[in-house]
Amino acid sequence: MSKTASYAGDIDVLTAWKALSQDPEAVLVDVRTHAEWSYVGIPVLDQPDRDVLLVEWLSYPDMSVHGDFAERLLAELENRKVAKDSPIYFLCRSGARSQHAAIEMTPKWDGPCYNVASGFEGDLDDTLHRSSCNGWKHAGLPWRQF
Repeated sequence: MSKTASYAGDIDVLTAWKALSQDPEAVLVDVRTHAEWSYVGIPVLDQPDRDVLLVEWLSYPDMSVHGDFAERLLAELENRKVAKDSPIYFLCRSGARSQHAAIEMTPKWDGPCYNVASGFEGDLDDTLHRSSCNGWKHAGLPWRQF
């Protein structure tokens, strides 16, 4: 992969799910906050021996970017013995923070870094609710309370 690219691109949740289901080397990283994991839930992969990596991009309540995000994620990937050319799929609430994470990790990782564009909860609908028009939960993909 070219290290001059900003990241591998945006993909929808069903494409990410299919890739994660078919490639045992692929990794899903949820970059939301601990509060979001606790109160909204976390995605679940269909293989019981595979976990979603939970690594905050921002810290609640001030929502400042973790300056050591890449280092913390790289250490977690190394601890789990993830191959350096494995694809990483980044997920947040709606696709904004995960895009920043994918961009941040691209020059630091040999495999492609994707943004799951509509995220875990998806975009706001006309009544300003999430999980009703797109996203992981709306697609009926597995998730659980944290």
